[in-house]
Amino acid sequence: MKIADVKVTIWEWKNIPPTRYTLQVKSSGTRTAHMALIRIICDDGTEGHAFLGSALSSLGGGAEQIAGQYKRFLVGRDPLDREYIMQKLGGWAMGSSMPVIGAIDVALWDLAGKAAGVPIHKLMGSYRSSVPAYASSVVFETPEEYAEEAVSYKERGWTAYKIHPPGDPRLDVKICEATRAAVGDDYRLMLDSTWSYDYPNALHVGRAIEALNFYWYEDPLHWDDLYGYVKLKQVLAIPLMATELPRTGLKSYAPWIMEKATDYLRGDPAIKGGLTTCLKTAHTAETFQMNYEVHHGGNSLNNVANLHLIMAIPNCEYFEVLLPDEVQKHGLVKDIEVDSNGMVHAPEGPGLGYEIDFDLIEENKVQEL
Repeated sequence: MKIADVKVTIWEWKNIPPTRYTLQVKSSGTRTAHMALIRIICDDGTEGHAFLGSALSSLGGGAEQIAGQYKRFLVGRDPLDREYIMQKLGGWAMGSSMPVIGAIDVALWDLAGKAAGVPIHKLMGSYRSSVPAYASSVVFETPEEYAEEAVSYKERGWTAYKIHPPGDPRLDVKICEATRAAVGDDYRLMLDSTWSYDYPNALHVGRAIEALNFYWYEDPLHWDDLYGYVKLKQVLAIPLMATELPRTGLKSYAPWIMEKATDYLRGDPAIKGGLTTCLKTAHTAETFQMNYEVHHGGNSLNNVANLHLIMAIPNCEYFEVLLPDEVQKHGLVKDIEVDSNGMVHAPEGPGLGYEIDFDLIEENKVQEL
């Protein structure tokens, strides 16, 4: 089996509602984004698929890069040689190249699963068949809005809720207090401050949510403030989570482990360059008895890839569901759903195991590369 062709279809995702996740990451009104379907096609007709792009970011030149530069490298190769391919493609990759490399890797895993007739998580070595989900908020204007949403997900059977606050330390603490009061003492809450604070404010907020029995404290300091995280970890008992950024590969994690700067590691195929890197990192984290909490994937098919990864590792507690659904779910006939017990379940079909909505993509197609 050899790769015979690589095709990229760009389509429009229309009428995306405005959304805000941090002071910087937001959209001001209803908008349209370009997405790309990646197809790696073998000489026996087997295909591997992936999506490139998200509701909140520009597609940039990634589609052209795959159809041009990377296609020339891929055609004629054995698609099961994922390690060789990713070593060659990922050696110098960083920044905007990471989602592109990640899409190729996801498509290769999808292809391998289809060739073997099993889901990706079975190729990786399945550990479980279901995992709890947590609801991951947008940025609201008032504490009451967070509290109301957290209660609504608790009532639906979800077991945890994560707050993305505005990034004002005093307001953020009030939001956490109001949400804790609304859901009760035993419900799991997390705070993702998205790199908003300096050290004194990170310490202030950390002590406050520690007293409120929050489950983890994510990205309080700038993503590269290794020294600050070391100091913070020494004085807080609440688990810290870092390493979602930078957009680089496997080796970026080493200093965080060796300097004992974080309790949990973080990543996803788009940011870290594919399932191959994420699986390696999860196994590395396991050797240090650390969790590797998988970040949402930015698009529906990446989230399916995340689900396979989580089913194959023991050291990830949750599947992240970034809200609202209408800004995260697009391009599949049926997307991932959380059941009445707050659980998501392992895909059962070969490869990624979810059906792409090819009719939707064709109807909204902008370009074929």
